[in-house]
Amino acid sequence: MRLLFVGDVVGRSGRSVLLEHGAGLRRDLALDALIVNGENAAGGFGLTPAIAREFFDAGVDVITMGNHVWDQKELIGYIDREPRIVRPLNMRPGTPGRGIVEITTARGHKIVVVQVIGRLFMGMQDDAFAALEAALRRHVLGGTCAAIVVDVHAEATSEKAAIGLFLDGSVSLVVGTHTHIPTADERILPGGTAYMTDVGMTGDYQSVIGMEAEGAIHRWRSSLPGPRLQAAMGEATLCAVYVELDDRSGLARLVRPLRIGGGLVSTAPSPEADGRARSTSAT
Repeated sequence: MRLLFVGDVVGRSGRSVLLEHGAGLRRDLALDALIVNGENAAGGFGLTPAIAREFFDAGVDVITMGNHVWDQKELIGYIDREPRIVRPLNMRPGTPGRGIVEITTARGHKIVVVQVIGRLFMGMQDDAFAALEAALRRHVLGGTCAAIVVDVHAEATSEKAAIGLFLDGSVSLVVGTHTHIPTADERILPGGTAYMTDVGMTGDYQSVIGMEAEGAIHRWRSSLPGPRLQAAMGEATLCAVYVELDDRSGLARLVRPLRIGGGLVSTAPSPEADGRARSTSAT
């Protein structure tokens, strides 16, 4: 099974590069599922129903969110009607939407997608570890489902790493979002779970984490209110993580970063590297 998780789509430039390359990546990599973090897709702040539909029409299977989930108010009524949008699982009881979803691929495989939000520097959220433990009790990797993907939307690298090791062997992929900077630590953990601390953003990197530099710099240099932050509009880089899973166990055989276009060096899975990775994987 082959999955691609695309990092935080920021503004129009991020949407454009995703829509330009999404269908081609799905075809060329023979993907079973395409999962996208879309919490910054609407001008850097939240997601609208129209953008969500645009992503789904382009072949996206699931959209995960994060701390900006309610920035676009029209999503509040829409999210309960759209089961393919995942907000953080560990938000307070009574919050609209869902933190865990299950989809069925064209080949009949069931994939579970979960998101949690961090607690450190991210506000008053419930315990992500306890929420994951409770939610995943009825989903057995390699049994009731073929794959489990966990999006950890968090500020602290230590919190993401702790969740990755906590879930090692029980899920297919733990991938970090939110900081918008890709990390170089993609690997398969000892129990067979693919892990990456942050997949990076899909947006313009000639910016301050996707926002125009002028307004962002003003916030660091002055205590006075400045202009509202605007999403940068330059050429975007699509940042993603590509994972190949064992069809029986649901554990990872390969994990590789994928980056296309914009200001970062492009990288994609190569057959030669894939062969070496499989020979050393946990499965």
